[in-house]
Amino acid sequence: MRTTICLFTRDLRVHDNPVLRHAARADRVVPLFVFDETLLQLPFTRPNRIAFLLGCLRDLRRSLGEAGGGLVVRHGTPAIEVARLVDEVGATEVHVAADVSAYARSRENGLRLALAEHGCTLHVHEAVVTAHPPGRVTPAGKDHFAVFTPYFRRWVETPPRRIAAAPEALRMPDGVRTGPMPAREDLCPGALSPELPRGGETTARQQMLRWFEQGVADYDEGHDDLAGDATSRLSPYLHFGCLSPVEIVARAGRSEPERAFVRQLAWRDFHHQMLAARPGCSHLDYRSRGDRWRDDPEAFRAWRDGRTGIPIVDAGMRQLSREGWMHNRARLITASFLTKTLYLDWRLGAQHFFDLLVDGDVANNDMNWQWVAGTGADTRPNRVLNPMRQAERYDPSGNYIRRYVPELASLPTAALHDPRRMDPTERDRLGYPAPLVDVDEANAHFRNTRGRS
Repeated sequence: MRTTICLFTRDLRVHDNPVLRHAARADRVVPLFVFDETLLQLPFTRPNRIAFLLGCLRDLRRSLGEAGGGLVVRHGTPAIEVARLVDEVGATEVHVAADVSAYARSRENGLRLALAEHGCTLHVHEAVVTAHPPGRVTPAGKDHFAVFTPYFRRWVETPPRRIAAAPEALRMPDGVRTGPMPAREDLCPGALSPELPRGGETTARQQMLRWFEQGVADYDEGHDDLAGDATSRLSPYLHFGCLSPVEIVARAGRSEPERAFVRQLAWRDFHHQMLAARPGCSHLDYRSRGDRWRDDPEAFRAWRDGRTGIPIVDAGMRQLSREGWMHNRARLITASFLTKTLYLDWRLGAQHFFDLLVDGDVANNDMNWQWVAGTGADTRPNRVLNPMRQAERYDPSGNYIRRYVPELASLPTAALHDPRRMDPTERDRLGYPAPLVDVDEANAHFRNTRGRS
């Protein structure tokens, strides 16, 4: 009887999972997840993401159990643990999803070398984490697109892979020890954001169905409305692979709102293909601008804690702290404020986002930060978002600010949009800080400084 191992990584689902589908063609299959001792070290692991991950794994174990299987849990180095399980169950094949980070590539190479010594074949499946795998959509004579618009045109024209049906039945070898699911505190102690989403494919699919039935119709006009929050909130489930981007694209119709939503999925693929081509961009400038970033720990702490005195910036940072998630428009505003108004290194902001975001993803997080900082793929690298104008445009009622900066809830909307309109005495009474900088002067200083670089 032929036995295979399905190694789950960032594909924690049973629907449209080519890794599981191909592995399950064997007589017996062992679904496996390894708590990677390297990834459990800083800076990769944070409480919010570990809590969400454990929810995903518990849900995956239930789904596999309903099909007659289970989820084996191991701790250690993936190559060592997988090879050990190969020997335990007599597996001849291991199936795993491709990924783009430098560490994922190193893990894949380690698996391939270790399994070769055990006479076992490694099968790596593409288009599991993204809709189109890096390298599938490329310009003539180059390994990746550096500008989104031409990439998106080619991306839309590229046929997707076929959706893989969920296995109807799974059979595991007798006597395989599945192992207990660890407690979050044992893996990553520390405080959690109080309003984290619930992890798992079951919740993800429910949310996806509600989105297509009720939410997406307003997406093209409302996706930047901060108070309305007319976004899918599917990004954490995409990051952990609880949802298939291929299936989401297939479910989307041809209406303008749905096309606008699909465009955001293409942005996700765009960043993955950039990082796949340039793995060092997780910590190095994709396009250096000669920046000499300021060193101002107090300003960074004020930004991190939502105490800059600029209400729209503080609202975004407090949403991140409370929910482990932030509205995309707020991500742009807060990132622009850090890198261009305060002129602090984008890597500081990227690390803080990575510390808290449930959807913290090396490709999307770091490449989006570089886009905003002007060191990435933005064709207008010196553009600066004025937070006051952004507040007036995307939070016209001031309700987003009131939701996340409640001490200002009684103030008139004009004062929420522009802190220069706040009465200093009232501001002090409310315990809210004065603006950290004069925004107009700081933005002008950035333009002059970047222009001389």
